[in-house]
Amino acid sequence: MTKKPVYKIPETWDHEAAMGLLSCPGCQEALIGKMLCEVLEELDIAGSAIMVGGAGCNAGIYAGIQVDGTLIAHGRGCDQATGIKRLRPDAIVFAVFGDGDCAAIGVDSLIAAMNRADKFTVFMINNSEYASTGGQIAPTTLVGQKTSTSPHGRNPETEGFPMHVAEMVAQFKGVAYSARGALNTAANFRRTKKYMRTAFEKQMQGAGFGFVEIISACPTQWHLSPVECLDWIEKEMIPEFALGELKNIDNVLI
Repeated sequence: MTKKPVYKIPETWDHEAAMGLLSCPGCQEALIGKMLCEVLEELDIAGSAIMVGGAGCNAGIYAGIQVDGTLIAHGRGCDQATGIKRLRPDAIVFAVFGDGDCAAIGVDSLIAAMNRADKFTVFMINNSEYASTGGQIAPTTLVGQKTSTSPHGRNPETEGFPMHVAEMVAQFKGVAYSARGALNTAANFRRTKKYMRTAFEKQMQGAGFGFVEIISACPTQWHLSPVECLDWIEKEMIPEFALGELKNIDNVLI
């Protein structure tokens, strides 16, 4: 009987290079990088793709994805992606950020790019804190969640409420696609991959700005085991950050 492989590592994913930086047990960012490579190869666009890598743990994704790319100063990723897309409108330009990089120091660049209807794609990893710098409070930190800078739990009276970035993005006329996925179950993994694919397809069609938020586990800074993280995402994060497509239109100018 001839054996046929049912799965293989994408050719554009260098697992060893990524693991040199994404080394925390249970971190899901390597899954995000590998999934991105799968989608790039399935759509046959890896050869024309240019990645903008942000600051933080997701630099490991940048190291793992074997396409042209650039690293940029913290918070300036959307500015860089805008410049690349305007110089190379034929390229598939995408950026990978953490929630702090995208929605805190980088929120002004994000808003400007959406308002201009820039035709590139942003993938924002939501692990509800600043992972690489010590687990500080972030825009997406849940009410009551303890971090190194909110040791008694996030208090809305002093630190405000969690930012719902995918919902905010969907309100801009220049946005063609906005969705939120998670990786805590096989079903959510498949849906998130579908959202990634649709976001890239919107760019290929010239529809407008595309955005996918991805809820990702951080066992080290959450102080939970990898399995406990999956339960915490299901019980705490998803009720706050609902999964699904928030916006899906064919052309922002129509």
